Amino acid sequence: MKRILFTLLLVLLLASPACDGKKPQKSYVIGFYNLENLFDTYHDDGKNDYEYLPDGGNEWTEAKYQKKLRNMAHVIARMKASNGKWHTVLGVSEVENRHVLEDLVNEPEIAEANYQIIHYDGPDRRGVDVALFYKPEQMTLVETESIPFDFNSQKIKFSMDKEQQDNFRTRDILMVHGIIDGEHFAFYVCHLPSRIGGKGQDLRARGGEIIYEHSVGMMNKYPGIKCVVMGDMNDNPTDDSMAVYLRGKGSIDEVGPWDYFSPFLPMLKAGYSSLFYRGESNIYDCILVNSAVAHAPEGTLQIQPIVKKKFYGRIFNEPFMTQQSGQYKGTPLRTFSNGAFIGGYSDHYPTYIILAK
Repeated sequence: MKRILFTLLLVLLLASPACDGKKPQKSYVIGFYNLENLFDTYHDDGKNDYEYLPDGGNEWTEAKYQKKLRNMAHVIARMKASNGKWHTVLGVSEVENRHVLEDLVNEPEIAEANYQIIHYDGPDRRGVDVALFYKPEQMTLVETESIPFDFNSQKIKFSMDKEQQDNFRTRDILMVHGIIDGEHFAFYVCHLPSRIGGKGQDLRARGGEIIYEHSVGMMNKYPGIKCVVMGDMNDNPTDDSMAVYLRGKGSIDEVGPWDYFSPFLPMLKAGYSSLFYRGESNIYDCILVNSAVAHAPEGTLQIQPIVKKKFYGRIFNEPFMTQQSGQYKGTPLRTFSNGAFIGGYSDHYPTYIILAK
C-alpha cells in the first residue's frame, strides 16, 4: 500500500505545472468600452442631459436606467468569464458623471471586482465624459490628469475660425499613471470629436496629436514607461488621427522607438468591426501600445496574440450583444433604435488586449 501511495504521489508531482521548470505566466486584461449614453435620471447643472430625464425625449425612467446598468455589468462579467479574470484596467466613455460609474461598479454581477474609479467632470457640450476603472490589488495609482482639447498645432490646418474654436467644447483626455507588477504604465482614455455632418477630421487629428505629445513627455520623464492609448476614436486605425498623428503601425516589426503598435489595424483589414456607422463596418474602439509594450524586454509585460494566434486585440461580440433579426441584423444590439427603447447593450462592442510576462 505504501508503495502504491508513493507511486501516485510521484505521478502527481511530475504532472504538476510547478515541476516543469516554467514560471506560471502572469497576465492582465486591458480594455475599453463605450457604454452608449450611460445617464442617470436627474438633471446635472451644465449638462445637456434633458433627453435622459423621465419627461425627456427618451422618457428615461429609473426602470430603464437600472436595466441599462444591469446590461453593462453583464457584458463586463461575461468578459471576465471568457478570460478567467477581471480587467485590470477598463476605460469607458459616454458616461454622465461619477454617480453612474459608482452605480455600475456596485452592480451585483461585478461588485466583487472591487473596481476603483478615475473620473473628471469635463466640458463636453453633450455632457458625457470618459473614465477609467482599475483593480487596486493589481495597479498602484501614481497620478492622474485631465488633458483639455486645444488648437495649439503647428501641423494641422483647422476648418474652424478663431471664434468657433473659442466656443468649441469636447471631451477631455484622461491620463492615468499607475504601476502594474512593478512596471510604470500611462493609460490614455479618450473619446475623440464626432463625425456628425461628415466633419471633424482635423479635430480628431489634433486629438491624436495631443495624446502623442503628452505620451512622449511621459516617456522622457519616465524612461521605459509603457503607454496604452484607448478610446472611441470616431476614426478607424487607418485614419490620420491614428496612423499619422499617433504613429500607429499595423505590425510590431514596423514599430520604432517612438511609434505605437495598432493591433486593431490588421483586424480592420481582415473584416472585423466594433460598430457600424451609416451601414459601414468600422473599428473606432481602438487600443494602441507604445514600443515599450510591443518590444518589451524579456521578463516584462508585453502584448500577446489572442485571436487565431495572430491578432493582438479582441472585439468582444457574443450573440446576446448582437441584433439577431431585422434591418440591423448582425450589428450591436443598442439601447435605442429609431428613437425607441429596445433594452439592448451598446452601439459599440468592447475591445481589449492582454499583457503578459
